[in-house]
Parts: sequence; structure tokens; C-alpha cells
Amino acid sequence: MIRKRIPYLAVLFSLLSFSLAAQTNPCPASSKFGDPSASPTWSGWGAGLANTRFQDQKGAGIAAADVTRLKLMWAFGFPGAKSVYAQPSVAAGRVFVGVDTGAVYSLDAATGCVYWMFQAETGMRSAISIERLGTSFAAYFGDSKANAYALDAATGAQIWKVHVDDHPSAKITGAPKVFEGRVYVPVASGEEGAGPNRNYACCTFRGSVVALDAATGKQIWKTYTIAEEPKPIGKNTNGVQRFAPAGGGVWNSPTIDPARHALYIGTGDAYTLPAPNTTDAILAMDLNTGKILWSIQDSENDAWLAGCNGATPAENCPKELGPDHDFGSPPILKTLAGGRTILVAGQKSGNVWAHDPDNKGKVIWKTALVNNTSEFGGKIVWGGAVDDQNAYFGLGPGGIAAVQLRDGERKWFTQPELAPAMAQHPGHEGPLTAIPGIVFSGGWDGILRALSAADGKIAWQFNTIQEFTTVNGVAAKGGSMGAAGPVVAGGILFVPSGYVGVRNGIPGNVLLALSVQ
Repeated sequence: MIRKRIPYLAVLFSLLSFSLAAQTNPCPASSKFGDPSASPTWSGWGAGLANTRFQDQKGAGIAAADVTRLKLMWAFGFPGAKSVYAQPSVAAGRVFVGVDTGAVYSLDAATGCVYWMFQAETGMRSAISIERLGTSFAAYFGDSKANAYALDAATGAQIWKVHVDDHPSAKITGAPKVFEGRVYVPVASGEEGAGPNRNYACCTFRGSVVALDAATGKQIWKTYTIAEEPKPIGKNTNGVQRFAPAGGGVWNSPTIDPARHALYIGTGDAYTLPAPNTTDAILAMDLNTGKILWSIQDSENDAWLAGCNGATPAENCPKELGPDHDFGSPPILKTLAGGRTILVAGQKSGNVWAHDPDNKGKVIWKTALVNNTSEFGGKIVWGGAVDDQNAYFGLGPGGIAAVQLRDGERKWFTQPELAPAMAQHPGHEGPLTAIPGIVFSGGWDGILRALSAADGKIAWQFNTIQEFTTVNGVAAKGGSMGAAGPVVAGGILFVPSGYVGVRNGIPGNVLLALSVQ
């Protein structure tokens, strides 16, 4: 682990970047960073420790009856970006967001003017968590080279930077979660793509969660999702050593349970056979020590690498290729009306699971949202939202569904109509967002939709695939909406648009702010 503490250089670099890319609309120099608790917020991926992705009426500032009057306030264009895949966060009247170029911005929520810009080492996909640090506030996030950062939320000055995993394919895609002075960082990997190459020593990555001191970045503990270290298992015909076990990446933001002093994650598939029983699983870890309290596997023996499903699989490919049934999104912690607490998790199989955190994750109910849950994954990818009654999930093949929390009964399913030009882009893989009475979903076709939480009827929609006049003068257009979902706080709906990802996603480079007009 390498820890760097170079705030003066970071300030200088940030100012240089600002002068080059943001000089067209800087915010007033007199602007002060207020207390986030004094105004509506959406911090990190799930808008709270439980990852519910639900904003109540006071926080949302938008009523269900008013969504039809949502209009564009401003648009911000990101220079050189093709994917706006780091979900925005909102705190103290500011919006924090990063893009695939590694640029991280702090914008004014009302006007889109720029407070600061910071250049991460590489592309930035994780949502940003804004939390108090001493007498000020810090912005925590990770990049696609497994670097975790803490910046001064007011100025963008770097407080610390830590490389949390030395594997060359390690990356951070899930938002770090901050709780009681610690930053919990999930670690995923791109080794699934490199593995089939017969010149590559496949496979050696293991997913993990790393706990860091929020003030200094010092590592407190690191827990691998696969306990056993990879060992040599023979060479391929090219003479390249092969290893196992591997996999179990953590793509999602940890869920924090203060009452049980636990952290919950969903894990990815294995890269090698036999698949460890902590892959495609829900894991609980002790917040203080990282000890795995319990683990329950929802799909057994799922070993998968990209490009292995052809007629002649490469030697490094698993002999029995799994269906790629990761948990791309975190389990949602929800206490029901009767007092029972459940963990609701959507899986790439198309199944939604309810687990019991008080009984070592025992399955309470399971509901299939697609007809075939055994075939190749991609059915529920980046996550859902819950309110007091239902959980809501978008589906990769297309459509949005609601599941009743108390018993898993499917309440409704909506298949939005697609424009003929978008027939090849039916998916709703991005995470959903809920407010009282309304569910927002960004589609692979570039359409943002608001659906009635009661029956799934589409109440309003907005096409993001168009050219926008931006407040910073950068040419901008929307695209597919994938890993980043819409967020709402203080009467404004913030929509990141543009996601290349997989399945021929449509690039885009814009952040939109809409309000009731």
C-alpha cells in the first residue's frame, strides 16, 4: 500500500486544470462551503448507509404530482468524456461528479458554475461520498487503478491518496462508504477480460474490502472475499503458468448496518474452477476487524471470463463456463413495518433475493423477474431502489419491475415502448431512484422515465440523446444511461448521461439538472 500526502501540489494542479477547463463559468470566489446537514443531500451511491436509493419528500423537494412539469435548468458538458459513469452526489448546495477521463468536478447545484476540478490518475467511476472530517468536510472516491482519494470538499485539495490493491487489473467501481471515522473501499477487477489471453497468467485477482482511516488513509484492515491465495495449477500449452482460485470482485458500494455492527456486500463470479463459495454471494463483515461474519452463496459454481463462450474457448477459460451471475449492486438494508429487517439483493440472473441478517443470511424469499434465470446474466446489473412497500429493479433485456418487500410478490412490470431507431437498446441496467410515489429509471436508449410506484405507468419522460447548450460552453450530448443513476435533492433532479460500457452503449458527456417549472 502506498500513501501520498501532497496537498500543495494537488492544489496547484487543481488550479491549473480549473484555468484550462472551467474558466468559462467559475463560481464566485466568495462562495463558502456550508454544512451539508443544513440542506438536502444525496451522498455516495445509495443516499445513506442502507443503500436504499430513496429520497423522502422533504429531501427530494419534488412531489409525485409535479414530475410532469420537470424542465431543464442547466446542462454541463465534460470535455473529452464518453461515459459519465460516476453517479453525482449532492451536498451543501453543490454537485460532485467524475467522468471517464478522470476529471472530478464540484459544481453549483442551482447554476452549474464550477467551484473546482481535480484530475484523478485515471478514469473515475465511483460515486463520491461527502462526509465530515474534523472541522471541515471531505470527498471520498476511487478510480479505475484502485486508488482511493480524499479531497477537501470545499477546495478540491488532495488530503490523501492510497493505492489499495497492487494487482494490475484492480479497480474501484463502487462508492467508498464512510462511517465512524473509517472509509470502507470495495475492490473489483478487469481480469475477467484479460483472462482468456493464452499469454496471460490467469488468474490471480481476489476481490476485497479495505478499511482506511478517514483522516489519514492508513489501512486498518483488508479482507479478501476469497480467503485462499491463488496457487499454481499447471501451465497451458503456451508455457504460461495458470493459477486458482480467483474472482469474487466487489463492484458495489458497501451497505452499513450500525445496529449489527456489520458491513454487507454482494460479490462477483469466480474466474476459475471450482468456484469458491464466497463468489456470487452476500457477505457480512465485522466493521471493526473485517472478519467475515457469514456468507451465503446464491449461485454455485459460476466461473466466467469474457470471450469464453465461442466455438473454441481459450485454454484459460473455465471448462464449464458459468452464467456470469454477479451481484453488481449492493444488498439493500430495509426494516419492514413489523420490525423485521431484510437484505434485498438483485442479481444478474434476474432473481431478487431477500436475506435475513439475523439468521446468517438465510433466504427469506426469492423472486424471478425474467422467465429464464439460468442463462447468461445481465438481467439485474447496477441496482434497484426501495420505498416502504416495494423494491424496484430495471432489467437488462428491457423493462422495470416492482417486488413487494414483505413476501416477494411481483406487483407490476412495465415494458417501455422504444423508438424504432433504439430497438437495439432496450435495457434498463442503471440503478433506479425512488421518491414518494415515483420511480426514476434511465434507459439504454437515453430516455429518462418517471414511473408510478403504485402501478408502473409512465408518468413522464425526457430524451437525453440530443445536443445541449451548456453553461460551460462545451459541446455536449447525452447517450445511454448505465452504471450511474439519476439523483434528486433539494428540488433538482440530476441526470448523468453517456455510457459506453457493454452491448454497444451510446456515448455521451453531459450532466443535466431538471426542476419543476
